[in-house]
Amino acid sequence: MADVPQLQKRASFRSTWTRVRKARPQLILSRRPRRRLRLLRWCGRRRLRRRLLQAQAAGADWREGSWPGSRAAAAPRPKTATSSPAPVPVPSRAPSPTSDEDTAPSCTASLPIPPLRPAGPGRALLLLPREQGFTFSGICRVTCLYGQVQVFGFTISQGQPSQDVFSTYTHSRLTINAVHYSMPEKSKKEMKREARTLLRAHLNRDDRCWLMKNFSPLCSIVMLENLKTSTVNFIVSHPGLSYIFHQESPTFQINSEYFALRSVGIKKEKKKNGLHLTESVLSALEELVNVACEEVDGCPIILVCGSQDVGKSTFNRYLINQLLNSIPCVDYLECDLGQTEFTPPGCISLLNITEPVLGPPFTHQRTPQKMVYFGKSACKNNYENYIEIIKYVFSSYKREAPLIVNTMGWVTDQGLLLLVDLIRLLSPSHVVQFSSGRSRAMPDLTPAYVDDLDGLYTKSKSKVRNRGFYLAEFAENLEFGDEEKESPVAFTGYKLLCVQSDFAFRKTPRNRESHNRVFRDLAVLSYLSQLQPPVPKPLRPLHGLTPYQVPFSAVALRVTHSDVAPTHVLYAVNASWVGLCRILDDVRGYASGPVLLAQTPVCDCLGFGICRGIDMEKRLYHILTPVAPEELRNVNCLLVGAISIPHCVLKSQLV
Repeated sequence: MADVPQLQKRASFRSTWTRVRKARPQLILSRRPRRRLRLLRWCGRRRLRRRLLQAQAAGADWREGSWPGSRAAAAPRPKTATSSPAPVPVPSRAPSPTSDEDTAPSCTASLPIPPLRPAGPGRALLLLPREQGFTFSGICRVTCLYGQVQVFGFTISQGQPSQDVFSTYTHSRLTINAVHYSMPEKSKKEMKREARTLLRAHLNRDDRCWLMKNFSPLCSIVMLENLKTSTVNFIVSHPGLSYIFHQESPTFQINSEYFALRSVGIKKEKKKNGLHLTESVLSALEELVNVACEEVDGCPIILVCGSQDVGKSTFNRYLINQLLNSIPCVDYLECDLGQTEFTPPGCISLLNITEPVLGPPFTHQRTPQKMVYFGKSACKNNYENYIEIIKYVFSSYKREAPLIVNTMGWVTDQGLLLLVDLIRLLSPSHVVQFSSGRSRAMPDLTPAYVDDLDGLYTKSKSKVRNRGFYLAEFAENLEFGDEEKESPVAFTGYKLLCVQSDFAFRKTPRNRESHNRVFRDLAVLSYLSQLQPPVPKPLRPLHGLTPYQVPFSAVALRVTHSDVAPTHVLYAVNASWVGLCRILDDVRGYASGPVLLAQTPVCDCLGFGICRGIDMEKRLYHILTPVAPEELRNVNCLLVGAISIPHCVLKSQLV
C-alpha cells in the first residue's frame, strides 16, 4: 500500500512530458533537417565548390539561383500558396538600324559589376558605370582611357598621365570611383563613336568591341596595369614584409576576372574594407578646398590636430589630393616626429607637393625644401629644441601656396600645452580638430580657449595684456616685415572645424607601439630603396654597394639622444643611421679627428645614410647614402639619433 502513491506520481510525471511533447509547435525542425544544418565536411565543400564553378563557367549567376543542369535551374517557387502560371517567353524587339540603342544584346546579368576583362599580359580593362566604384588591394598603374575617375580624392581624367596607386594591407583599401562629368548634348551613338575613336590608339579590336557592347552613357573606362618599382621590390625582398602588398587567400570565384586581376597584381575587395569618410570629414574637406581656391588676401594655413589613430594622416593625404585637383602645388609642414609622411622618422620638414599622394607614407618618400633631423620619434624632455626647430623650418615658408600642418597625436598634459604654443607660433587660419569615441576626449580648441590658456613657452592673452608680456622672441627668426618684427606675436583668430572620426583601426593601446615601429622601419626601407637600380634591373644587396669615404677631419660628430663619452663616440657611430647635415661652422681646420660638437645644432639635413664601417688606420668613415654627390659636398656634420636601422637589413641581406 505504501508503493501506490509513488506509482501515481511516476505516471503523472510521464504523462506531463507526453503532453508537452505533443504540444510543441510544428516549427521545430525534425532530426533530419537538423543534420542538414551542420557544417559541411571536406567532401561536401568540395562538391559544392565544383558545382559553383560549373555554374559560373556556364555563364549563370548562382547567387540568383539559376544553376544550369541542376534542380535549381527550375522556375522559382512563388511566395504565395496559389500556383503561378508558367512564364511565357517574350520575344525580343529587333532594334532598328537608325536607333541609338546598342545593336548588341545586353549581357549585364552574366557579367560582374563592374565589368572587367583581361587586355593582355599584366593588363585589365575596367568599365565603371556612372557613380560606381571598384575596391581593391595591391599595387597597379591606373590610366583613364575614357571618362573620369577619382582615387583617394584625386581626379584622373582621360588624356592625363597614368598614376601609380598603392592599396596596401596596412591601411584602408583604395577605391576607383567613377565620378559624374559634364558632357554636351549627345546621343548614345555619338558617345560610342567618340569613345571608339579614343580607344583605337590603346586597345585592339576585340577589346574595343567588348567595351562598346557594354557601353553606357557617362561611364568611365580604366586600364589597370601591373606595376613594379624598386621600392616595392626592395621592401618585399625582406622576409615577413611581403604581406604588405600581396596576400593570398582562398577564393571560390576562379574565373576570367580572377585571372585578369591576378595578372595585374591586385585583388578585388569588399566595399566595407574601403575608405569611408564621415559627413563631418566631407564637410570640412569641401570648406577647406573652397577657401584655398578662393583665398584672396593670402594662402590659408591649415593645422590638423587630434589624438593618436583618429585619421589625421589620412585626412591630410585626401586634402592634398583634393587641392591638387584645383591648384598646382600644396605646401606641407611635418611636425609629427614618429609618423612622418614624406621623410624618414625623426624629422621636421617643409615640402612642396606637386603630385598626388596615392598610398601610405612608405610609398612616396620625397626630398623636402627644408628639413632638420631631430633624432628621436618623440619630443618628450626636449620641448625647447622642438619649438626652435619648428621656428627654423617654418621660416622657409614663402606663403605662395596653402600650407597643411601635421601635428603629433600627443594632446594630453604637456602635449596640449605644446599644441597651444604651435597654434600661437604658426597663426593658422583654420584648425581641424579630430575626435573619436575610442580616444580620450580633449577640449575644443576654440580661439577663446587658446587665448586664455598658458602654453609651455607662451602666456595667455590676459597675462600679455595685464603684465605687458610680449612674445617678440618667437618672431625673431621668422621672415616678417620690419613693422611685423617690432610688434609682438599676434593672437589672430582662426576658424575651428570639429571633425568626428569613424575610421576602423587594428591598433590598440597594447600593440600601438609595435605597429608604429613597423611603419618607421618601412619608411627607412623606402628611403634605402633609392640605392637600388631602376626596374627591371635586379636588386643588389647593400653590402655589395660601394660606400663613400669621408675623412675624420671633414665632418663633425654629435650624438643627439644621449650623452656619450668622447672615447666611445665612434662605437656609437659605427653601423648607425646618421643624418647628413650642414652647419655654418667650418670644421676643416682640424688636422685630426674625430671632430666632436658640444651641443646639438639646429641645421639643415640634406639626407641620410648608413655608416657601414670606420677605418681607424686611414681615419675614414664609410657612408652608404643615396644623396647625390653634388649635395654631399655641402655635408660637414653627422648627427646620430635614436632612429635605428631595421633589423631585417642587418639580418637578411640578399646574397
